[in-house]
Amino acid sequence: MTQLISYLVTLFSCIIGTICGMGGGIIIKPVLDATGVMAVSTITFLSGCTVIAMSCWNVGKTALKRESVLDMRSTPYLAVGAAAGGLVGKQLYTMVAALFADQNTAGGVQACLLLAATFATLIYTINKDRLTSRHVNAPAVAVVIGLLLGMLGSFLGIGGGPFNVAVLCYFFSMPTKKAAQNSLFIVLLSQLTSTLKTILSSGVPQLDLSILLGMMVLAVIGSEVGRRINKKIDNRQATLCLEGAMVLIMCISVYNIVKFLH
Repeated sequence: MTQLISYLVTLFSCIIGTICGMGGGIIIKPVLDATGVMAVSTITFLSGCTVIAMSCWNVGKTALKRESVLDMRSTPYLAVGAAAGGLVGKQLYTMVAALFADQNTAGGVQACLLLAATFATLIYTINKDRLTSRHVNAPAVAVVIGLLLGMLGSFLGIGGGPFNVAVLCYFFSMPTKKAAQNSLFIVLLSQLTSTLKTILSSGVPQLDLSILLGMMVLAVIGSEVGRRINKKIDNRQATLCLEGAMVLIMCISVYNIVKFLH
């Protein structure tokens, strides 16, 4: 049953994650936390590996087909910051988790932060047409923004999230679909550094290898399905999908807060 739940959640999450540029993990992590099928630390690691597989496939596929819409003026600097942020965020999570005797309490902290970040992003997304976006050109500023995004995604164990897309839309004036593609590249580097740190520091939790491999394969399948859907929809439809996903994430986060911190 654990395998089936993990596989179904992964497939659905990576389809939606690729369409919206969220990385998939933002749905995988809270949903699996809510089911309680595995320990929080195990879910965090599995989610990170799944996000890497999904993002790597999507970014690699678009690059090989020369379909990439990466903004080379800002995304490389964002990615550098996100890679460093992935390391910092992982260290912060380790420190926070060590404060509690029950690691599930750390899951409650993650759920609180995820709820707050997602709610703020939803408010922005709904009102973004009435807001004037920025055109950040300074590389140093882009690195700092990437650092903060990487820290948040790594700490939450989700790789990235709708906040990545919102930040790219607001600070760099990217349309939703372009922001989604650039977000996945940032997610890839952020989660890759975070997961490598876990592996190199011998912090890999106990897990079923068949579940890990199955989730990574389904992440690739979900990414491919999501990528094809993304090509067929316009920016408005992508935005509606993003908003719907955020409402779902917020509802699950509230459930996890009650579950872990009651």
